[in-house]
Amino acid sequence: MLTIKNLTYRIAGRTLLENTDLSVPKGHKVGLVGPNGAGKTTLFKLISQEIEADSGSIDTIKGARIGIVRQEMPDIEQSLIQSVIDSDEERLDLFKQAETETDPDKIAYIYDRLEAIDAYAAEARASVILAGLGFDEAAQQRKISEYSGGWRMRVALAAVLFQNPDILLLDEPTNHLDFETVIWLENFLNQYQGTFLLISHDRHFLNKTINHVVHLENQELTLYKGSYDTFETLRAQQRMNQQALFEKQQAHKDHLMNFVKRFGAKATKAKQAQSRLKAIERMDMVDAVISERAIGFKFPEPDDLGTPIFTLEKAKIGYGDKVILNNVDVSIGTGDRIALLGENGNGKSTLIKVIADKLALLGGDKQTHGKLRIGYFAQHQTDELDITQTPYEALMAVMKADKEAQCRALLGRFGFNKEKSDTQIGKLSGGEKARLLFCLMSFHAPHIMLLDEPTNHLDIESRAALTNALNNYTGTVILVSHDPYLIEAVSDQIWLIRAGQVKPFSEDLEGYRALVKEDKRAQNRKSKSKKQAEKTANIKIEEPKKKPNMKKIEADLEKYSKERDLIEAKMLEPEIMADMDKMAKLSTKHEKILEKLSLIEEEYLIALE
Repeated sequence: MLTIKNLTYRIAGRTLLENTDLSVPKGHKVGLVGPNGAGKTTLFKLISQEIEADSGSIDTIKGARIGIVRQEMPDIEQSLIQSVIDSDEERLDLFKQAETETDPDKIAYIYDRLEAIDAYAAEARASVILAGLGFDEAAQQRKISEYSGGWRMRVALAAVLFQNPDILLLDEPTNHLDFETVIWLENFLNQYQGTFLLISHDRHFLNKTINHVVHLENQELTLYKGSYDTFETLRAQQRMNQQALFEKQQAHKDHLMNFVKRFGAKATKAKQAQSRLKAIERMDMVDAVISERAIGFKFPEPDDLGTPIFTLEKAKIGYGDKVILNNVDVSIGTGDRIALLGENGNGKSTLIKVIADKLALLGGDKQTHGKLRIGYFAQHQTDELDITQTPYEALMAVMKADKEAQCRALLGRFGFNKEKSDTQIGKLSGGEKARLLFCLMSFHAPHIMLLDEPTNHLDIESRAALTNALNNYTGTVILVSHDPYLIEAVSDQIWLIRAGQVKPFSEDLEGYRALVKEDKRAQNRKSKSKKQAEKTANIKIEEPKKKPNMKKIEADLEKYSKERDLIEAKMLEPEIMADMDKMAKLSTKHEKILEKLSLIEEEYLIALE
């Protein structure tokens, strides 16, 4: 499907790709990974012929269509659904040809092709994709000019998905999506029949959607079979022996478990907290290796104010006459770890602004501790940095005092040596800019840190560094994120925001995923015709499942635990470690057994209830 031979590309005297080869067969679902600045986005531009290589070739199967998300949608008066339909230029061109063509053979080809690309169902297909990306029927009829920023990027994503290209190029598609929409996109890509290449810093999203990894490093492209975690495992095993990896893995687990122990029973009482403990216990060598690569930083520790430090009673929240959240009763205590979940537009960021004292209540009562300090990180803040300043100058402006030694020491805690501290912000990477913002927002040692999509544009290593820093921080964390790893590793409470209400959610993240999928299914059922709805109503309802058999569960636990131990022992054998193919097969099998064990552990917990 895609063949790259002897590809070389240079920019401003710097070589990004040099005499590298790659072959991606039809139907492969590929994650393109590599360090920031290695040239991943540049490779996409080369494949889509937006730029030309210095030498070498990029070939596709004859007639293959390539789709890439446009970075900007035009400011036009056209409706969302029409702009998505019109994005398929082949469809438009075929209809134009059909109006004037007189040659019978060509007419036959045109109508065969229209049938092949499902041209007559265009409106229905476009509507389904837009709905999946968060636009209801009314929103689909609104003009593009009425939307801005991330919502336009969703339309651009809808357009390229609608085109159903043979080769789909996706560069960080989840950056402008909420958790619920990411779930929909995962399902869409799992059912996608074509070939796609995906750039993403979201490990969970990569693991859910890809079956191969292309690693771009040292100007070369290398193809690996399996998920992202399988790729990391193979690379790690190439670099060090298994015992060293095991020691790193255990050290990483112990580090995170120490945090849980500090908070005692509080961190084990809820299902979300149990899920968090299990996530830590399941951490493997991939987590340890990524954590080791990350440039660590540390948030300053706040003084203890006791509990509660913030409460809302019968609060009415919104803008002007528009009420978004009503009758909100919440209490926040020292050390709470809360994840806010709910679709975009339901009020997550609005609630955070109220807590940050950036938005007044429309009604009700708010009480805060008199000495409460709050740190607030909003997803758009990296765009507001003065790119002509250096990190040193930016922090000195916040400190409002001429204390160079103190300023440089604090920057050092966030991974900025003197050279980086004196580099213009405009020349820093996305991860470095985010670390600078974390430094600035936490300078006053806040008691509550409000994080609204903090991982957008962060690479995998920077996300690991943020997770570690938050787990070392003893204050309160309130988090909005579409990154499941961050939510599971950091939070032990979930607040569900929907239908104008803020309510504690008793289930864990998997329970929330099930709720989102059921909501989508309900919406789909509602939009179907009366006949289809009647068919759905006639489906036989399954009888409630019997309580799990404890003896069988314990036997399965023993069986699969032994299989896991045997595979791990096999992976230690020198001849296996030297054979990449055998190691890849064992790693894939090991991954499946761990998933099976996880499901059995869930059954075990249910049986204990």
